[in-house]
Order: sequence, then structure tokens, then C-alpha cells
Amino acid sequence: MRRFALLGVLGTATLAPSARADDAPAPASPPAAVTAPTDDGLRAEVARQGAAIEDLKASLDGERKKRENPAVSISGFIQADWVIHDQASQNEVDWSTGQPLNLDRFTLRRGHVRVDAEQGLVLGSLEIDANTTSGPQVRPIDAEVSLRWPEKADARLPSFMATVGLMRIPFGYEVQELDYVRPFLERATMLQALFPGEFDLGMRFRVKYRFLDWALAVMNGNPIGDKVFPDLDPVQTKDMVGRLGVDFEIAPGVRFQAGVSGDTGTGFHPGTPATKNQLVWQDQNGDGVVEPNEITAIGGTPATPSQTFHRFALGGDARIIVRVAPLGELTFRGEAIDAQNLDRGLEVADPIGAGHDLREMGYSGGVTQELTRWTMVGARYDLYNPNADASQQRALNLVPVNRSYSTLALMGMLRYGAGARLLLEYDINRNPLGIGSNGAPTTLADNALTLRGQVVF
Repeated sequence: MRRFALLGVLGTATLAPSARADDAPAPASPPAAVTAPTDDGLRAEVARQGAAIEDLKASLDGERKKRENPAVSISGFIQADWVIHDQASQNEVDWSTGQPLNLDRFTLRRGHVRVDAEQGLVLGSLEIDANTTSGPQVRPIDAEVSLRWPEKADARLPSFMATVGLMRIPFGYEVQELDYVRPFLERATMLQALFPGEFDLGMRFRVKYRFLDWALAVMNGNPIGDKVFPDLDPVQTKDMVGRLGVDFEIAPGVRFQAGVSGDTGTGFHPGTPATKNQLVWQDQNGDGVVEPNEITAIGGTPATPSQTFHRFALGGDARIIVRVAPLGELTFRGEAIDAQNLDRGLEVADPIGAGHDLREMGYSGGVTQELTRWTMVGARYDLYNPNADASQQRALNLVPVNRSYSTLALMGMLRYGAGARLLLEYDINRNPLGIGSNGAPTTLADNALTLRGQVVF
């Protein structure tokens, strides 16, 4: 009995651990061994990822620069006019030029396409003008190559730019004002006479620092609108043209812009070729028979050499821009010029042919007011005298003559966006070229009403 009891106890003691082993979960398998990367591998992977990040940043910066400052950009504008009525218009032809005298018509005043390119410190521009002012015409109006410093504008540093090519003449404010920005149809009469076309060939140096803007140019002296030698230069001596301007805020919401300009150069009087002796027959009695008393001998003349003369101009301009809430900007503008022998577009100055220097004087003043961003109204008066010493023989007396041209322009404008406009302007012109029935100078009827549509792209 004792043996069986002992065996039972031993059996119980032996079976208990076995039962517990069956109830407990099986032990987990040992984890697989992981190979730790070496130091050289880590360095190579970090370098590879860093290079990829730098390449991505460079690509993003390049795309951003292309969007903000494209290397090549194309822009332009179109100005189409309807001259509703011009009092000087006639259904006739000017037989000296072959051009019609009718001015009541539709015309493409300006159609410009401009390409600008830049590569670091170097800039280039080419602008083509198409118009029908005197028949269909396509011509270069602006072609420049420039070198600038610094490459990116920095308010702490002065900026410098040197430009060569066909460019705007740096004189006054309105000559340099963009055509699609100017609120009035055309520039003042004195500027169209002294600086016709506004563009000339030459080299210009420009420095801007804070509120100062200084430009100096060496130019041919015969602008693109010159009546005698457009875009050419018959003399070796070049013209010097320059302007020193300021632009700053004199009070909150009030901006002041002003400048002084100068132009000095050399004009050209063409000589005449030699002529031979001539016999002239005038059929005084109309019988078709040559008679001795109807024959006149005209002696030949020797050639005369071409000559040069000095010309110059001094000018001043100013603008005050006032922010008038809630309407918009109220702008006052004025400009005056005192010149001598410089007229190249209206009554071409030739002091050698006239026998005396020609004093030219002119001024303009205007005001514009924005009526919200949709509309604008304005008025401008300008006067130009091409010969302040002009005189005329009347009977036995030599009396002074006022040869001044003047224009009062009244303008109203509808605007949309950055450059779309519909502009209506009535010009009250005083033209001194008329001759009355008594032979005295009189004013020609020359008022004009013009509607202009403009779009900028």
C-alpha cells in the first residue's frame, strides 16, 4: 500500500509539470539577425539625398525666375483713330505731295510689337511700328542694346545703364512718356516740332539713385520724324542731350516729379549746285510766236558750299500727382522750352537761309482727374512760336507777326484693365498759316474731334 501511494505521489509530481507545459504558449523563435549599415554607406546615402534636394531647389528656382523674369517677352499696343471731323479737311489733293487733304477718316495711328530679351547684365529690345498716317508704313521705332549694373535692382545702390541704338530722346517728360500711357492723343505742338518722332540714334548713359534720375546721350541729332534727314546725320558733330530729374513724395498721397533738360548740337544748311546759262521764253501776247522782247537770258550761278549752324534748347518740366479718395489721382503737368534753330518737324529752322537765328519758344500745361478706375477727364493747353522775331512787310512798314500755334485739348476717357481705353478728344487749334482777303495773316479753322480705341497686350 505504501509502495502504491508513493508511486501515486511520484506520478502526480511528474504529470503536473507536463500539463503546465501543454497549457503555456510555445516560446517565440529568435529574431533574424539584422546587418547594421557601415559608416561609409550612411555617408553615401546622405550625400545622394542632399544632391537630389539641391537639384530640386535649383529646378524650382529656375522655374520661378522664368515666370517672374522671362528671358524673352513680347508685348505691344494698338491705337486706332476715327477722326470724326476736322475743319481743315478738304475733298482735294495736295499736288505737291500727291496726298489727299481729306482728314475725316479712320486710321491706324500706331500698332507696335515689342520684343524684350535679357541675359544677366545685358538687355535688348526691338519695337516695330505699323501705321497708316501717310499711307501704309512699317518701320523700326526702337532698337536698343543695353548693359546694366547691378543685375538686380537694389535700393541701397545706384543703378547704371549704358544703351546704344535707336532710342527715345532724353529731353523733358512728355517726349519720354509712353504713347499708351499718355492721357492725351498726341504730344504738345512744341515737342512735335523740336523733337519729331521722339526717337533718335545714339548712345545713352543713365544713372538712378533714390529720388534722382540722370540721363545723358550722344545722338545724331536728326530724329525719326525729321522732315529733311530722318534717322540720318549730315554732319560729323553729334548732339548732346540730357535730363536731370527728381521723383519723390512731398506729403502723404502727394508725389512730385520734375526735371531740367538741355540739348546742344549742330544743324545743317545744304549748299546748291552750279547752274548753267539759260534762255527763257515768255509768250507775253499769247500768239505762239517767239519775239525778241519775249526772250530773257538767265546767267548761271556758281555752286555754294553747305554750311553748319549751332542749335540748342533748354527746358523744364514738372508734375504733381495727388491721391484724391475715393476718385483716384489728380495730376497737374507743365513743361516749357526755350530753343534756337532747333525746329525739325514743323517749320524747319534754317538760320542761314533766313539770314538770322530763329528763336523758338513753347509751353504746355494740363490737368487730369481719374473718376474711379473706369474713367478719366482732362484738359491741356499748349503754345509754340517757331520764330519769335518774325515780321512781315506791309506797305512801307515792317511789322512783327505772331506765328504761334496753340491747341486746347479737352479729353474724356473710358478705361478697362491695364491698357484698354476709349478716348474722345476735341482739339481747338489755332493755326497761323492762313491769309485773309486783305493779305494779312489770319487763323485757319483747324478744330478736330477724334475718337481713339486702344488695347495693350
